[in-house]
Amino acid sequence: MYDIRIDTDKALKLLQEMISIDSVNPSLVKTGNGELGIAHHIGQYLEKMGIGVKYQEIDSKRANVIGVLQGTGGGRTIMLNGHTDTVSSETMSIDPLDPRFENGKVYGRGALDMKGGLAAQIAALHSIIESGLRLKGDVILACVADEEYASRGTETLVKNYSADAAVICEPTGLKITIAHKGFAWAKVEVIGKAAHGSLSDEGIDAIIKAAKFLVEIENLGKDILSQRDHPLLGSPSIHASLINGGIELSTYPDYCKIELERRTLPGENRETVAGEIENIIEKVGSVDRQFRANYDVFFYRPALEISREQPIVQTLKKACQIILRKEPEFVGMSGWLDSAVLAEADIPTIIFGPKGEGAHGSVEYVDFDSVVDTTKVLIKTILDFCGVCNPRA
Repeated sequence: MYDIRIDTDKALKLLQEMISIDSVNPSLVKTGNGELGIAHHIGQYLEKMGIGVKYQEIDSKRANVIGVLQGTGGGRTIMLNGHTDTVSSETMSIDPLDPRFENGKVYGRGALDMKGGLAAQIAALHSIIESGLRLKGDVILACVADEEYASRGTETLVKNYSADAAVICEPTGLKITIAHKGFAWAKVEVIGKAAHGSLSDEGIDAIIKAAKFLVEIENLGKDILSQRDHPLLGSPSIHASLINGGIELSTYPDYCKIELERRTLPGENRETVAGEIENIIEKVGSVDRQFRANYDVFFYRPALEISREQPIVQTLKKACQIILRKEPEFVGMSGWLDSAVLAEADIPTIIFGPKGEGAHGSVEYVDFDSVVDTTKVLIKTILDFCGVCNPRA
């Protein structure tokens, strides 16, 4: 073990500074402040640490900030990835930008999701630099925009940066996440025929026809998807999210649009979802000759699963055993994360981060001791994965 000191006061101050910076995602809230301000704050902090910094502009209000701690060569490169955007704070019952520290908890929007993880990543790098140890491999700290909406930040990141492995410090309660679900968004447009409400022999009610499709969507979820099971993720699912149709009360509706979300497991893909929808359309159409519909799977994100035998998984597992003094728990997450974008770019990725409650909720906090524990685990992981030039016991 190396004797590396963590300046917890600096880590807490940095966390509170980041929470106090409004970084609401403007793709979610039109008036959202965006991530440019927090990106520059982190960039200036990293420069004071002696780390080279680059920015990737997403648009006028949004940017990634990337810091690279250069190794001497001959070691593996690790990427620490974390998002700087938050969801809306309008429904919070506490001041979202007042990062008060009470009873070991730091409150505010983004405290848990995921500025606590970002603080741990930055503190880990700072601690390694201050220790005087030189790494063989590089450490890439990527603080990215837009994870909460379309992952434009990480998609932009992987165009210019790669690594042998990555760790995303989303809140996992100090458990190691090695799998998460994917999702697909689809629209189905059901076509009817407009007519006066009194002319039942001429009108075709698109909304009624859409109802037949929705019954089959429910059956798909209940009878088929619920029977599939993943040891860490459970079953896939599908639900109707939005519906729109009709012209006026006295007119047969000629159009009805349904928008669906399908949560996927590893091994399922866009074609899986398209095939299910197409089969339902054909099934309903074979019974009702007036049923006409078209569909489009217009957005898709893959699920993630990484082998426990991957070097980064084994390295972080060992770090948890030593630092936390217990066998780490491997888990899956039902939500989607930027890790799948990194995995598609051939960067093996795991998720590990602090404890807390209230992500996206009315009261959000992160447990600060778990931020420190995350920092310690990251330090050990970085040293072992990248290699140290001047090792000393």
